Amino acid sequence: MRILVVEDNVRLSALIVKKLKSENYSVDACLRGDEAPDYLACAEYDALILDVMLPGLSGLDVLRAMRAKHDKTPVLLLTARDSVGDRVSGLDAGADDYLVKPFAFDELTARVRALIRRGTNAAGNVFTAADLTVDCGARKVTRGGRDVGLSAREFAILEYLIRNKGIVLSRRTIGGHIWNYDYEGASNIIDVYIRNLRRKMDSAEGPKLIHTVRGAGYVLREGV
Repeated sequence: MRILVVEDNVRLSALIVKKLKSENYSVDACLRGDEAPDYLACAEYDALILDVMLPGLSGLDVLRAMRAKHDKTPVLLLTARDSVGDRVSGLDAGADDYLVKPFAFDELTARVRALIRRGTNAAGNVFTAADLTVDCGARKVTRGGRDVGLSAREFAILEYLIRNKGIVLSRRTIGGHIWNYDYEGASNIIDVYIRNLRRKMDSAEGPKLIHTVRGAGYVLREGV
């Protein structure tokens, strides 16, 4: 899952990015409000962490512009202001959640998980398909009762597929949610990871869950 962090405090921004990456999110970051629209125009994010007080363009202005364009990306506002009026202003501008500085990083990541659940209309962090179970909170995968060991990137791709179960996703769409702008890799990298996932997940007896849709991409679904 891919997240954009817009925070002008260099140290805090770096700490947030580090924490999110340790949770296996793909993260882009910028330090100015007037840089945020360019990032949002060039990538599809699963969540946005947005400081309120920013140079160039305030966080609320960024948020209002997003909602005016019908951009439904879930937004968590960060601010040092903790009055009821400030929180109301942020929520009325279109924020999904509000976190007052200073904050605990575990709370930040918990709120991000909640945002992403809302963005995918999920009721929890555990997803199933046939005998496959993906626990996104515990980062655990089981298939037919056996544990499936996955790398961080393999898990990220599987998580994105199962959160969008039944939806055909292009290679470009998958890659856009898994890697940030710093990534430089082979053009067939998604195919390589899909092959690894199939090898680790599938058995001779069980149904195949990740299907190739020729000319379109991949879909995780039960049945052919």
